[in-house]
Amino acid sequence: MKLIGYFRSSAAYRVRIALNFKGIAVEHASRHLRRGEQFSSDYATLNPQKLVPSLVLDDGAVLTQSLAIIEYLEETHPEPPLLPRDAVGRAHVRALSLIVSADIHPIQNLRVMAYLRHKFDQTEESVFAWSRHWIEAGFDSYEAMLTQDAGSGTFSHGDQPTMADMCLVPQVFNAMRFKVDMKRYPAIQRIYDACMRHPAFDAAQPSKQPDAEP
Repeated sequence: MKLIGYFRSSAAYRVRIALNFKGIAVEHASRHLRRGEQFSSDYATLNPQKLVPSLVLDDGAVLTQSLAIIEYLEETHPEPPLLPRDAVGRAHVRALSLIVSADIHPIQNLRVMAYLRHKFDQTEESVFAWSRHWIEAGFDSYEAMLTQDAGSGTFSHGDQPTMADMCLVPQVFNAMRFKVDMKRYPAIQRIYDACMRHPAFDAAQPSKQPDAEP
């Protein structure tokens, strides 16, 4: 298998964590998003959304969208699990995952920020304020769900990492970049710290990728 990503992409970061956690070795390839390499004709044929990540399977099939890829990995490599065994627990983990992947990330990612700059003449300060607002709105909800859920433990759900943690950690990286005050989110910070002590999360962080830049 080959994973096509970008070291700073939150979506690719999620998939890297899942692959590491499952112990699945893949070939890594990069499309530099800031240089527009995702818009090349060959990549557009591979992934019509012109986004990363894309996972190219050994038979040539191409999977896109990070959560779909992670669910595929869960179905084809069920151990160790990324979702709880019970239906309610699985729904809860998916809900936490979607707070990040559906409600926060899409409206503060690279292409949205570029659109704000170029189409609406927003300053860098304004773009960062936009990003902070939506991260904080999502984190307020995530933090509340963690404190209200009896199933929360060392990680977002229980004492083993789940798909929710694989979505949360890259978003915390973004939050720190956009100068979100993480003191507002003690449960999220505690879980993030626990995750980063896990080898699968540590090895997946952006600075440790082959295409990493300062």
